[in-house]
Amino acid sequence: MTESPGVLFQRLLDVMKRLRAPDGCPWDREQTRTSLKPYLIEEAYEVLEAIESGRIDPLQEELGDLLFQVVFHARLAEEQGEFTMADLLRQLIDKMVRRHPHVFGDASVGTANEALAQWEAIKRREADERGQPRSVLDGVPRALPSLLRAQRVQSKAARVNFDWPDARAAWDKVEEEIREAAEALASGDARRIHEELGDALFSLVNVARLSALDAEEALHGAIEKFRRRFTEMEAELAARGTSVSAVAPEELERSWEAAKAEEREKQP
Repeated sequence: MTESPGVLFQRLLDVMKRLRAPDGCPWDREQTRTSLKPYLIEEAYEVLEAIESGRIDPLQEELGDLLFQVVFHARLAEEQGEFTMADLLRQLIDKMVRRHPHVFGDASVGTANEALAQWEAIKRREADERGQPRSVLDGVPRALPSLLRAQRVQSKAARVNFDWPDARAAWDKVEEEIREAAEALASGDARRIHEELGDALFSLVNVARLSALDAEEALHGAIEKFRRRFTEMEAELAARGTSVSAVAPEELERSWEAAKAEEREKQP
């Protein structure tokens, strides 16, 4: 007979409790919230990698590993008498129901954007009721990768119509910021260069977002393309008995262009 998710989840909680018991695993017993932080981030990125692979087995495994991190943190909290997994789940369920009145109540929304706007309005109302006024931009973790954080901040501002009308208008801003970055570079002022390059990058994220693209994914793709071409260049030079560190810049450029051309020829 197939076990229900609820039964299996309780078994997982029991496994976690056993690992943390006095006669459990020495490594698991030593862990703290701080020591677990790198693993939480690592597991989240491994889930993303599994999604990118398009393969189901790795995705199932990595989602399980990420879930285990949540269970681990809940166990630490229960040991300290702070909250239990039941408390965590109850709060999560209540929040999801409360913030979806168009599903569980009488409210009505017609589009995904309307649903997001309603979600943000409910969050602000909840914060006001707690005496903690909330900015439209709150809720975007500072620890996010910068391109992802920029896109999330811009998306939140767009929900209250603080946005460019389209990607073309946003690109005009990119060109303005690039001119200012060039002027800063010519000035040699490190502080100004730092600021203007940041503005240019932020503006590029706006173009990606308004083009329905993920800026983080776009840069990831560019990095992977560079890596492929560079390793191809290394292989080509090695076949000629030399290396990237042994040839002149002009020869590197020719080899790089050859690697680019070969990659294009292989594309369908």
